Amino acid sequence: MPQGIPESDWKLFRKLHPVLVERFCKQILSELDAVSADEAKTFHQRYSDMYKLIERRDNELAYLFDNPRRSSAMGQIVAIYQHGLLTEDELNGFGQTLVKLVKFLTDKDLV
Repeated sequence: MPQGIPESDWKLFRKLHPVLVERFCKQILSELDAVSADEAKTFHQRYSDMYKLIERRDNELAYLFDNPRRSSAMGQIVAIYQHGLLTEDELNGFGQTLVKLVKFLTDKDLV
């Protein structure tokens, strides 16, 4: 069975995981505030839009954060970075190999 990312990267990912979940949920709540405040729509339209947003974002939340494992952490880190949830400073806390791979896979400038 593959071990996945190095132990030091795994420890950092586990440390950042709850911070990243909170950051994502904060984004969702901000989006919901905007939908709720849209007075151009009826209350029912806003409710429907909010329901759809929650459903879609809940699927993203599950994809990005559910069931973190060392063997699958690379994929989660790439996806989290693609969603703009991982800052450059946070990313650079990982080992150089992982950072280069994430940037390569996300087509970002290599450092």
